[in-house]
Amino acid sequence: MDLAVILLLPLLGSLLNGAFAVKASVTKRPLPELLIAIVGVLFPFLSFLIAVKASLPFLLNGQLAPTQEHLFDWVVSGPFSVSASLLLDRLSVVMVLVVTGVGTLIHFYSRGYMHGDAGFARYYCYLNLFLFSMLVLVLADNLLFLFVGWEGVGLCSYLLIGFYFTDADKAAAGKKAFVVNRIGDFGFLIGLFLILGQLGMSVSAGENILSFNYLMQHVEQLAPVAGWVTFCLFLGATGKSAQIPLYVWLPDAMAGPTPVSALIHAATMVTAGVYMMVRLFFLFNYDLAPYTMQLIATVGAATALFAATIGLVQNDIKKVLAYSTVSQLGYMVLGVGVGAYGAAIFHLMTHAFFKACLFLGAGAVIHALHHEQDIQKMGGLKSKLPVVFVTFTIASLAIAGIPPLAGFFSKDEILFQTYVTGHRYLYTVAFIAAGFTAFYMFRLVALTFLGKSSLEHHGHHHAAHVQKVPFSMQSVLVVLALLSVVGGWVGIPDALGHGLGLHNYWQAWLPFGVGETSLEGHNVHSLEIELAFISALWGALFVGLAIYIYLKKPAWPQNCAQKLKWVYALLREKYFIDEIYNALIIQPIKSVSQYVLAKFCDQGIIDTLFIKGLAFFTQVGGGLVNRFQNGSVNAYVLYFFVALIGLLTWALV
Repeated sequence: MDLAVILLLPLLGSLLNGAFAVKASVTKRPLPELLIAIVGVLFPFLSFLIAVKASLPFLLNGQLAPTQEHLFDWVVSGPFSVSASLLLDRLSVVMVLVVTGVGTLIHFYSRGYMHGDAGFARYYCYLNLFLFSMLVLVLADNLLFLFVGWEGVGLCSYLLIGFYFTDADKAAAGKKAFVVNRIGDFGFLIGLFLILGQLGMSVSAGENILSFNYLMQHVEQLAPVAGWVTFCLFLGATGKSAQIPLYVWLPDAMAGPTPVSALIHAATMVTAGVYMMVRLFFLFNYDLAPYTMQLIATVGAATALFAATIGLVQNDIKKVLAYSTVSQLGYMVLGVGVGAYGAAIFHLMTHAFFKACLFLGAGAVIHALHHEQDIQKMGGLKSKLPVVFVTFTIASLAIAGIPPLAGFFSKDEILFQTYVTGHRYLYTVAFIAAGFTAFYMFRLVALTFLGKSSLEHHGHHHAAHVQKVPFSMQSVLVVLALLSVVGGWVGIPDALGHGLGLHNYWQAWLPFGVGETSLEGHNVHSLEIELAFISALWGALFVGLAIYIYLKKPAWPQNCAQKLKWVYALLREKYFIDEIYNALIIQPIKSVSQYVLAKFCDQGIIDTLFIKGLAFFTQVGGGLVNRFQNGSVNAYVLYFFVALIGLLTWALV
């Protein structure tokens, strides 16, 4: 029952806080925040503890056999059968611990960040529900049950991104996330139907046709459609994991409260696409779907670079981190595309640590500066927010790929696997993106925490009063910063750790999907050390460059922007992708909806011709009949004789 309890605890928390929110709405007397927070944090924490207990056989004893729990028979129709069952194996152990562990920290942090908010209970209700949906997704033992969690996180993201729904822009951001993800979900469903169409004719009664175990056993039967299936499922992954061309919802998702951004970007929704593809690794491989795999790798590398270039010039602290997430997800997708599934999940895990730390650190800055988010108006916060500064810098070093922090090992593993599997041009693209990542992250650190304060210069009335960051927020930052340091040590490559007596535990944990390489033994180790050394130097170079420019030569960026106006405008406006989508897709659809469907079809044909036309003819016909029903006996006699003459004439003729 452990797996079911892991799921149900956050759901119970959501129901209780939902009841609190309804009661407050009816009685106009909100319950104490402490009670709401205890419920909101306690249930995810208990879920985490039970997840740890359920994971111990895997962590301590090296258990390989998955743990399964059958909840109930869900869909049974003829031979078609799908159950609601749960699966815990090595892959889902990683995901469950990340979701419940990092999720609990974000719930705890929210106690301080959301203090005083009128929707406090509603916020925790949605947050708990988000955790429950993500746990359904990662614990489901079949594709249809996974889709329930997949849709659940989509719904929760809509509710939380549009949390401040009285603000039209923030409500629109929630709708944008919902609609863009539906496009990807359409691809997911088509992929699901293709699998059913291919397997449905031969399934035996009682077989759980969409379970991962069944799919793996019948993968040869799926081979003829594997290319299309993986392509459609990858379309779904581009929506959830914010890849080109469906990444546009993620930067706008910043409209929600900052802890929500941390939850979406670090522990839940955006990891769903990567997880789904790794879960179906027996379909997503070069033997069955070579073209799709090449497409996945290309999209991942292109997204990593594309988003990193946008991050170079953004001034909203959350927007920089949002494009950073899109870029880092590109690395994970690249890892899947080259067949390095273990490396992709490794980076997913370490990214959860340092990205949660970064978003929550940004939230602490925003909280301290009374909701100021423009980094050009900050500076000098190092001394005023020392804990936030140190933890934020550690997480920035981790994402910049500086050893021995977590991000170095996981990102470098993806780069190495990309290189040795022969994707040299994609390696180059990802390598350049890594340099840009280091640069924009330390541009962020320099403009926010270092140098002179710009608050007074920009006329902030609270310049002299930086609000204190509560303990509940700072303590979470410290834990996440610690994880950002040590989280990658489980995957120190043998080439680097052998001399220190360290073992690459991660490689043994998820051994499947090692990319093919013509290099072996000593050559591989030598190459790995060389690439790691170059990668570390590359990251350090851009870290130093950003610090030097923004502290010693602050006029340079403005001069560059002046000299390269069109480049700067292109990056600042995010390549005008939203505008292009608006011109090519949204406006044509709106025009067709407004003029063709609404005015011509609905109002012109249906309303005028059918509804009003029928009403008109009924009215006219009724009027004519009414003239014969006037109550005059003389008239009725006249009608009778006219009719009689008519009948006789007809009969005689």
